[in-house]
Amino acid sequence: MRQEIRIAGFGGQGVVLAGYVLGKALALYAGREAVMTQSHGPEARGGASSADLVVSEEPIAYPFVQQPDILVVLSQEAYTKFRPSAKPEALILIDQDLVKSQEGDHIYAIPATQLAEDLGRRIVANVVMLGYFTAVTGLVDPESMLKALETSVKAKTLPLNNSAFHAGLEYEVDLENKAAMGRTS
Repeated sequence: MRQEIRIAGFGGQGVVLAGYVLGKALALYAGREAVMTQSHGPEARGGASSADLVVSEEPIAYPFVQQPDILVVLSQEAYTKFRPSAKPEALILIDQDLVKSQEGDHIYAIPATQLAEDLGRRIVANVVMLGYFTAVTGLVDPESMLKALETSVKAKTLPLNNSAFHAGLEYEVDLENKAAMGRTS
């Protein structure tokens, strides 16, 4: 089954790295087909940034995201820009301290930036969100994500990134919403 995922925020939040790690985990370690495309605003840092992934059990004929099934947003600007293009019933993961959602959206919220700051580096909020994504969606197993992380970040930053991933993975997921979506742990 084809699933479209968009991860979005602003430059400097590690959006593209998050998409890269997720795609690598899916394609190399979880045995799925995955394609990633990325987009940056004209600014190096602070401009719009997104990573789009198409995931499937079958070969992917069309590699572009049209209507995300899953939208991960790390900034209000990204939510405002990309929410209209996502499916109405899309699963939306937000950094609760940076994004205010609209009424009726199926939202999973985590204080990703705050958890990253608690670990000592705000820059790993993207990896906190990857851990949360793994817990909420069940689309990829934690072991595959950790292998992809290990082979994607500098060795000296791996302990911090592993801690960030586990902070997101272990953050309490609203089990009632999860059950309503038909997902299990």
